Amino acid sequence: MPKDESTSLPPTERIEDVDVTAEMQGSFLEYAYSVIYSRALPDARDGLKPVQRRILYQMSEMGLRPDRGHVKSARVTGEVMGKLHPHGDSAIYDALVRMAQDFTLRVPLIDGHGNFGSLDDGPAAARYTEARLAAPSLAMTEDLGEDVVDFVPNYDNQLTQPEVLPSAFPNLLVNGASGIAVGMATNMAPHNLIEVVGAARHLIVHPDASLDELMEYVPGPDLPSGGTIVGLSGVRDAYESGRGSFKTRAKVAIEPITARKSGLIVTELPYMVGPEKVIEKIKDGVTSKKLSGIADVTDLSDMTRGLRLVIGIKTGFSPQAVLEQLYRYTPLEDGFSINNVALVEGGPQTLGLKQLLQVYVDHRIQVVTRRSRYRLERKKERLHLVEGLLVAILDIDEVIQVIRSSDDTDQARTRLIEVFDLSRVQAEYILELRLRRLTRFERIELEAERDALRTQIEELTALLASEARIREAVSDELLAVAEKYGTPRRTLLTEAKPSIAQLGSAKGQPALEVADAPCRVFLSATGRIARVDLLRDESGALQSIATPGRRSKHDAVRSALTTTSRTEIGAITSRGRLLRFSPVDLPVMPANSVQLGAGVRVADYVGLADRAEKVLAVVSLTAEAPIVLGTAAGVVKRVTPGDWANRPEFEIISLKPGDEVVGAAEGRDDDELVFVSSDAQLLRFAASSVRPQGRAAGGMAGMKLSAGARAVFFGRVPASSADSTCVVSIAAGSQTLEGTDPGSAKVSDFSEFPAKGRATGGVRAQRFLKGEDHLQLAWVGPIPPLAVAPDGAGRALPEGGARRDASGQPLDAVVGAVGVAVPALD
Repeated sequence: MPKDESTSLPPTERIEDVDVTAEMQGSFLEYAYSVIYSRALPDARDGLKPVQRRILYQMSEMGLRPDRGHVKSARVTGEVMGKLHPHGDSAIYDALVRMAQDFTLRVPLIDGHGNFGSLDDGPAAARYTEARLAAPSLAMTEDLGEDVVDFVPNYDNQLTQPEVLPSAFPNLLVNGASGIAVGMATNMAPHNLIEVVGAARHLIVHPDASLDELMEYVPGPDLPSGGTIVGLSGVRDAYESGRGSFKTRAKVAIEPITARKSGLIVTELPYMVGPEKVIEKIKDGVTSKKLSGIADVTDLSDMTRGLRLVIGIKTGFSPQAVLEQLYRYTPLEDGFSINNVALVEGGPQTLGLKQLLQVYVDHRIQVVTRRSRYRLERKKERLHLVEGLLVAILDIDEVIQVIRSSDDTDQARTRLIEVFDLSRVQAEYILELRLRRLTRFERIELEAERDALRTQIEELTALLASEARIREAVSDELLAVAEKYGTPRRTLLTEAKPSIAQLGSAKGQPALEVADAPCRVFLSATGRIARVDLLRDESGALQSIATPGRRSKHDAVRSALTTTSRTEIGAITSRGRLLRFSPVDLPVMPANSVQLGAGVRVADYVGLADRAEKVLAVVSLTAEAPIVLGTAAGVVKRVTPGDWANRPEFEIISLKPGDEVVGAAEGRDDDELVFVSSDAQLLRFAASSVRPQGRAAGGMAGMKLSAGARAVFFGRVPASSADSTCVVSIAAGSQTLEGTDPGSAKVSDFSEFPAKGRATGGVRAQRFLKGEDHLQLAWVGPIPPLAVAPDGAGRALPEGGARRDASGQPLDAVVGAVGVAVPALD
């Protein structure tokens, strides 16, 4: 622009016109490069951002080794900010905290003392925490004094700092990285140290290795928090191109919280997801009705057991279906996007697995080469001094004479060089020699040192002359680091199908509530209860249940009922109560392998507070047949079906003081009812002789008992199965401690016992042996009977067919209960 001479500026000032667009572009590019290179992106060689590198280097210079005490984090922050890092203290402290968090890094580099935060809470201020280098950091900073890397000036050119750390393990892959620059970002997942080192060593030996070969060593990320990676196709994409994604799921187990309530136990969460965030999302989902079937959420995490999040499931809901719902709406399933952007030779590049390993391997080869050259030069320098010292010691008298006859140090140095053919360095070293080193032993030590130095020089020379030997040295050092700092894999890798969280709609969402399907409920003679879900065949009939070939504990059945999983049924107790419950939350057993030991205690399931009260039978609340009960006092009652109170529990018989129910079942008119008394009397009579009564009635006389006797068994025998029914009776003496005397047992056919009228005394069922005076146990049911110990283990009984009034055979072990094997469908 032409200027007016009247307004011309002094010659010392100048104004230049520039294009604003070009100036903005240039300035922005300079700013972007500064952020990319100096702040946001890690170097592909040591995997560190500048602030992280400066922290580790400065802590190393401060001597904060793992075997030293911790120092205030504020002191570390101040040293780094004052000497190396031109930015604020908050950025430095944040980086230090991240390197100390074991839930962030797979191999933490800082050993923190104090509150360094959690997944849900931030750390304490720098003045309240302390830090020192963790042991793996020594591998990151070792050999810095041996010219292994270049040093560059700090921000004010007063000090120097390493351009990159030696990094004895692939830190970028092991600990991952995240950062946002200008126009680009990086997000790298942590990996297992042992696996990454294995891949790097394979690449050292096989530079042309394929991605598939490397993935045999590194199958996928290994996250600090554990969890499960679902689907590996995205992981392979990231290893191939540097970009990909994968899904992580929490580690969840379905366990019973109480006898009637199941829960989801969360012990591991996806990477960088905290329990409070999960709880908040669950509460929001329940409030907005996106989540169903969740009763409560409790965080039981502590320093001893670690993470333990308990999610209660409501009755009637499938835990598996609720878990799928949680995967969809909460962070129990989370995504991780991989973007492997790192600095290579000063510029950002997107790298796959092989490229990341190759950059690191090249870096370590250069480090080992420079270190070997440095050591070779130092060994040669030391050997030169030792050889000169040996020359002086061999002729020490003449050396002393030359020095004493010299006018000054310079003359002495010159004359030593001339007389003994030494170098200037050797002559200077001799002049500084102390007299105590002139002993005979010092000469021997120097000769040994000379020989050792020559051997080391030969080894270093051979190493530098062979690229293969350098690669082998790098590989051996990697193996040593992996053995020292490596830990087992924490994250499970699966090719499982994605959850419904990846579906476009809820079309594939499973039913949350358990279907009202046919099932069979079994009550064992030892008080355990379980259910078996039944299937229908092509004709619509329920398929039969296969009884197990080899018996397990608790397999003697006291009562069985065919119902549906969501139908309410009743449990009759020895106190004459009927308790309503649904079998929907009972443990489910496969129909081909029914083992009642896998069930739950029925007393816990129905909530019996008094352990003396026992569940005697499970019955249908909708059956047409009346329910028949017998008491220890010989009272019998048939309860009219449908006369039930609309309450969770109610009395089904009015008992007299001291009386209790000893047996219950469904009793049709054509069935027979059976009492067995403690004085070995058995009474069988027709069920039709007992008039049905309402639930509030007290029953009628069933068996006439002699003085001091009580009924020990009551049951019913269907008219169609009387010929295939047996009677088991076990006698004992009252002088022995209960539960210690096995007694004697007898098994007779039910047909041996004649029928009598109701309210009579019956006939003798067993003759007592000497010392026996009562029956401690009796049972009437289908052949063959199944006896078990009090702990549920199987017990042997005598063979059947004994006379009804015969005496029993001594038993080898105590029998706690008798029942029937798992029956087929009625």
